[in-house]
Parts: sequence; structure tokens; C-alpha cells
Amino acid sequence: MTANEIRQQFIDFFVSKGHTFVPSAPVVPQDDPTLLFTNAGMNQFKDIFLGKGKRDYTRAVNSQKCIRVSGKHNDLEEVGRDTYHHTFFEMLGNWSFGDYYKEEAIAWAWELLTKVWKLPKDKLFATVHHTDDEAARIWKEVTDIAPDRILIFGDKDNFWEMGPTGPCGPCSEIHIDLGAEFCNLKGHEHDCGVNGDCGRYIELWNLVFIQFNRDEQGTLHPLPARHVDTGAGFERLVAVLQGKKSNYDTDVFMPIMEKIGELVGQNYHRSSEQMAFRVIADHIRMLTFSIADGGLPSNEGRGYVMRRILRRAARYGRKLNMHEPFMYKIVPRVVEIMGDAYPEIKERMEHVQAVIRAEEEHFNHTLDRGLEIFEKIKNELKSGKQLVIPGHEVFRLYDTYGFPVDLTRILAEEHGLTLDMAGFEEMMEAQRQRARAASKFVMTEGEQSGWVILNEGKDSKFVGYEELAIETHIMRYRITENEIHLVLKETPFYAESGGQIGDKGTISGEGFRLKVTDTQKDGDRIVHICRPLPDFKPKSDKVLAEVISSARRSTQKNHTATHLLHAALRTVLGNHVTQAGSLVEPDRLRFDFTHYERLTSEQVEEIERIVNRKIQQNIPLEISLEKFTEARKKGAMALFGEKYGDIVRTIRIDDFSFELCGGTHVKSTGEIGAFIVVYESGIAAGVRRIEAVTGEKAVEYIQQNKKIVQNLGALLNAGDREILQKAEQLLHEKRRLEKELAQAKTVSLQAGVDDLINKAEIINGIRVIVREIPNVETDQLKTLGDSIREKSPRTVALLITEKDQKLNLVCVVSDDLIKEKKLHAGNLVKEVARQVGGGGGGRPHLATAGGKQVENKDKAIRFFKERLLQNR
Repeated sequence: MTANEIRQQFIDFFVSKGHTFVPSAPVVPQDDPTLLFTNAGMNQFKDIFLGKGKRDYTRAVNSQKCIRVSGKHNDLEEVGRDTYHHTFFEMLGNWSFGDYYKEEAIAWAWELLTKVWKLPKDKLFATVHHTDDEAARIWKEVTDIAPDRILIFGDKDNFWEMGPTGPCGPCSEIHIDLGAEFCNLKGHEHDCGVNGDCGRYIELWNLVFIQFNRDEQGTLHPLPARHVDTGAGFERLVAVLQGKKSNYDTDVFMPIMEKIGELVGQNYHRSSEQMAFRVIADHIRMLTFSIADGGLPSNEGRGYVMRRILRRAARYGRKLNMHEPFMYKIVPRVVEIMGDAYPEIKERMEHVQAVIRAEEEHFNHTLDRGLEIFEKIKNELKSGKQLVIPGHEVFRLYDTYGFPVDLTRILAEEHGLTLDMAGFEEMMEAQRQRARAASKFVMTEGEQSGWVILNEGKDSKFVGYEELAIETHIMRYRITENEIHLVLKETPFYAESGGQIGDKGTISGEGFRLKVTDTQKDGDRIVHICRPLPDFKPKSDKVLAEVISSARRSTQKNHTATHLLHAALRTVLGNHVTQAGSLVEPDRLRFDFTHYERLTSEQVEEIERIVNRKIQQNIPLEISLEKFTEARKKGAMALFGEKYGDIVRTIRIDDFSFELCGGTHVKSTGEIGAFIVVYESGIAAGVRRIEAVTGEKAVEYIQQNKKIVQNLGALLNAGDREILQKAEQLLHEKRRLEKELAQAKTVSLQAGVDDLINKAEIINGIRVIVREIPNVETDQLKTLGDSIREKSPRTVALLITEKDQKLNLVCVVSDDLIKEKKLHAGNLVKEVARQVGGGGGGRPHLATAGGKQVENKDKAIRFFKERLLQNR
């Protein structure tokens, strides 16, 4: 069986058992700030387990894209060392939301493993929690597993919790004995058994039975609805079913290994650097999926994790003699293997390649800089007769410059140095703690308590597509320190999502009028965030909810305009363009998109023309609800990082634009009025941003620019069409005068060289010139310094000028002092610059520096002279 067949068989098996297939959520979560990456199949169902959301189905199955890069068993440095740790993996799962429970979950898992996939029953084991007699009994009753293969374990191995508080329950795991040859700790004392220390027995499938809620005191309370959450690691399952000893030997990875081999001119199985192959193969999968789902390498959060992973792979590429960008060339192979199961990577392949290539090019420069840093550390240690590189320096090389520790160790050993690994591990553990804190499910106090419930039953029915003011009922409210939160039975208020901001307005009831400042989602609930009122306690639950209609209409214009803009960008630039983010509010729209170079003014003008042409055509919008799979087959565009249900809302604008979108829109394009691009810029590698205005704001923008043109015309005494020519003439004249002035200053400075030399101070037999010269450029000081060197032997000069609240320094040393006294202008000026909070350097004969602490100028001059006084 191929990997694709195994994945599909799992899905088809549970669909035949009444499950709904749910597409994988993006690996970059858009609606869960507690997660860096989606790391389990249950993440997209978190709101159900917390009792905050519902679905149209009670049974679900999917294969979820997951990324894990932190935690006890997921340290990044382990990936590639063995054959089973991964940063990116797929999790096969089936769920029951208050439907079937332990009996069906156990029976179906056993049926699929032993009857469909025909795994040997005498090699399988089932584990249960020591308190879960029910699961142990069911294993004996509904399967033919040998009773002695049902094993009992405690909380560590067989109890699942979402977080410190909240839903939890016992789990039952299915393990397989791969055989004695898989024991990787032979000759060492260890536990060679289920949940042991070696690789002989591995977990195939975890069946979690969510039946309790843990309160803040740690007490377990039975849940009103019990759930099933199962997860089977896809790559591990494929290795077992294909009879491979390593995940990397399966058809999930081997085509990628072969592509790497083509690029580096080596064969994986014959290479002495097999770990490098594994690292690159694993990391390119993680990068392909995370970038396709909207992530971008950066210096913070998930972007920082992505950048570290990319740089780690690039560094291992150097072990395979790859010193130029190469990883981006592997992306098409990943798409070839997985693009049918996950079409989003096929659609965004060019974007993924562009981002990775740009990062690789940048890292090559960073790596070279890291080697320079290592040389500096080495030299400083040796000058102080020290032999141990401090842990914080090892961590800096690893964290900032992407140096694996083993590279630093190799470089250190070549120079007779060792590493402070204890210090390094201390800093690594601090980083792991930060990562764990960022990735745990933690329910806030607001999620657990604080609500005053006025009515039971369904809430938050959105009617805002048709109505902007309705009479409705308060279902619940809570009062926080600075806000009042309301949940209504029905609401016309749109909650922020899909780039469109939440509505504002008022909610009025008997004796009160609340100003709604924002509307947000909390699971399936729509929460109206209101300004506080003293002693708020509604006498009646009946209220009038009103959205500010002018703001909503402006927002709708901008939202529809983003769809037109998206289509126009693809028309002008190409189909590689996809949305990478957006902001839609009443006053403006902001649209991020994938493209690799700055747009020309002609391209921007063409995009504006196309959008305005569609506006003038007054095209009616066709809005409908349909199945996600059907809409995608028809060509509807899905957006970066969005999570879609089985039924989706589509927006069609003639044959020009067709997108999935839950936002609010105009009825026809003519309502938008006009569309103007305000600016276009780059925000990340391969991602550009356009900000634009529509409607009344577009008119205001035109009027403001008209006034600017009129005022410029009056200043320049020119008509509208003459302004540009007049401005160019003035700038040309300005540049000519500046050049003449600079030449005059240089001549004046040169004329004063002899005077500077004659007035020099003698220190230790050296002529020392220190002079502050106002209103000159650094290049003019360097020219002056060269003249001093030519005319005056045994001379050191420090020339200073102040510009834009910063001191610029130039230091020169005559050639005879470089040889005789070993004076070095670069070292001198660097030390002087530290006195003014700056830095610099250069060559022995001439160097430059700068600093912002202008008030320490006199201190720097004194330091300079004292430094020369010490040089005997």
C-alpha cells in the first residue's frame, strides 16, 4: 500500500461508520492565540470540548497537518538524529462529540488494524488507565486480543488532559512489538517493553475518552456529554504497514530523499551524512506547509521558529557541500507527494519557493557573520588565556546565527577549546519553557467563570447580512474591570473574522444604553464588548441592538473591493498571487498578497483601472451557501490560514472573482463608488501589501491631492502640467549648489591642514591632532585625514563633526606609527566611540565611527589622549 492509499483507507473506513470527513485545519492557527502551531488533530475541535461550540455533525474523521517543535519529546535538535522524530507530521483521527463512546472506538480501531490492514494480533498490545475498568472489560468483550496483552498503566501514560484545568479523561493506547532487532539499547540496562525506553515497542494509536472536567482545585467532575478523541501518527503507521525500519524509508519521505540526492550528488543510503538528509527532508515539509498556510519566517513567535528550522536545514546542507540556495528546489517534490491530499500547497507552491529562497540567500550572509563572531570569541578567549566558550556565547551562535552546537564544538576543538554545555543547556531550557508556555491550552478565568446567565438555549444567531437593527434578548452577560460583555439570542453585529473588523453600535434596554466598541468571537458565541456602566444589572432581557449603519456600509464597500483587488492582482501579475492577510475597516482596506518584487507604477495604475471598471459596470454579487468540496471544485478561492466547515458561503462577481467568504458585502459593485491605491510596499520575503480607499474616502483622497497640487502650483508659479518640470529644475539647481559648497568646504579644509599640524599637541613623541569641525560630511573629514597623513609623519588625528544629534568620528594614523608603535586607527576609534555610546572600526591607517551620546564628546576626547599617553 502507498501512503496515500493508507490515508484514504483510514478516512473511508470511518466515513463508512457514519463519520463526516472534516478537512485539516491550517497549521498556522488564526483563532487560537495559545498555539504557535496546530499540534494535534483535536485543536480545531477545542471549542466543542470546552462546551463553547457545536457542529452540524457528531462524528468526524480527518488527517490533520501538525507541527511540534517543543516539549519533552519534540526538541528540535533531536530531529534527524533518529528515524522517528519529526517537526511536521500528519495525525489520523476520529472523533465522537457526545455520540458513541468506548465500545465503538475500541472495536473500530481493532477492526481497522487487524481486519482491514491485517496487522498480526499477536504483536499488538492495548494499554488502559488503572482506574478504567470499563475500557479493560470492553477490550476483552468486543475484540479477540489476548487478555495478557491488555496492560495497565497510570496517569503518566494513560491519562489525557487539555490543560491544568478543563476537559480530560483516561486513554487506551494500541502498541506494536516490532521485534528484537528494533531494540536500539542492546547492551544497556533498560525497560524493553510497552512504554519502555527503546524502539522495539511503539504506540500506533491513542484512544482518548473525555469524560471529566478538572476544576481549579484538581477535582474531577463527570461531563454531561462524553467525547472520543483518537490520534494515530500517520508516518509511523505507514512505516509499520510498509514493513520499513525507518519513517524515512517509506514513500512519504523517499522521493524527497531522492531529490536531495540529485541536488547534492549523493545517495542517501550510501552517504556518510545521512542525518543531513533526514534534517532537510523533515524541515522542508514543515516549511512548505507552514508557509502555504500563511506563516512567514521572522524574528518573533512562530516566525522565529520557522526561521530557526530553515536555517538549521540550510546549515546541514553545507555538510552536503551545498553553499548556495537549494532547499526551495525541493518544494515541488513535496507538492508532488502531498498536493492531492492538501491542494493548498499546490496552489501556493511558487510563493513557498520564493520565501524559502529569499531566506536561504539571507542566511548565507548570516552564517558568514556567525563565523566572524566565532573568530572574535576565540581570539578574546585566547588573549585572556581561557579555554572554555561560555554557555551564553554557544547559545547566541545557535539562536541568532543558526549554528548547531555540534558545529560550534567542531570549530572549538580545532582551536583547542571546549564548550560550557551546562550554561548552554540552562539557556536552552529557559527557551523551552517559553515555548511550552506559548503552546499549552490554558483556559482564562473569563472562559471558566464570570457569566451571568439570563436565558438558556441557543444564542448568537447572526442576522446581520439582512438586518442592522433588531429587537432581541440578552442570553448572558459578564462585567470585567473595564468592559461589559453581552451575548444575544440573535444579533446584527458582525464579529471580527476573515480580516473584517467587528461592528460597533449600541444595545439599549430598559433603563440603559450600552455603547458597543467591538464585536468578537468566543468559540461559536458572538460577544459584544461594551463600555462600562455603573451598577449595570438589566431589569429585562429584551433589548434593541443597532449597528452603526454608515460604518457598516463603508466596511462592506471595502470588503467587496478586496475581492476585486485580489482578482485584479492575479490578472495583472499572474496566478501565483494569493491573499496572505487583510484588514477591512470603514476608513480603508489593507491587502497582503504573495508576489516577489515591487509593483511598477504602471502595474498599480492598471490594477486601479481594472477595479474601477468593475465598479462602473455595477455587477450584482451572487452569494450562496454550498458544500466546501463542491465550491472548491467550481474554482472558489480559499484563503491563507482560514478554517472552513462543510458548508461555506461563496461570493461570485460575474466571471471575474469567486471566493469563499463569510464577511459582509455590497449588493452590487457600483455601491463602492471608486477605488484608489494609497501605497504599495513589501512586508516580508515574497509578500507585498496594498492599502487602498473607496467611496467617500476615495473622494477625500482625490480632493486632498488636488489641494496639494494647487498649493505647489502657487508656490512654484506654475500650472498643473508644469509643476513636475519646475520641481526638477529646482532640485537640479539645489544639487549643483550643494556640490559647489562641498567643494568650497573641502578647499577651505585643505588650506587649514598646515595650521592643524602646527598646532598639534605632542604626547609621547607623537603629534596628536583633535579637531571638531562643524557642518561637514564624513567623507570630507576622511579627505582631510588623508592630507594630514601625507604631510605629517608620527601623527595621530581624531576629527569630529556633529550631525543630526550624532557624533561622526574619523581617526587617521601615519604609516610610521603603525609599524613602530603598532597603533591601529580602527581599534582606536572603536574604543573612543564606546565613550559616546557607539561603535565603528576600519583599517590601521584610517577608520570611522559614530555615537549618539553627544554630551560625552569631551569625555571621548580625554579618553583618546589618555589612550595615546599609555602607548609607550
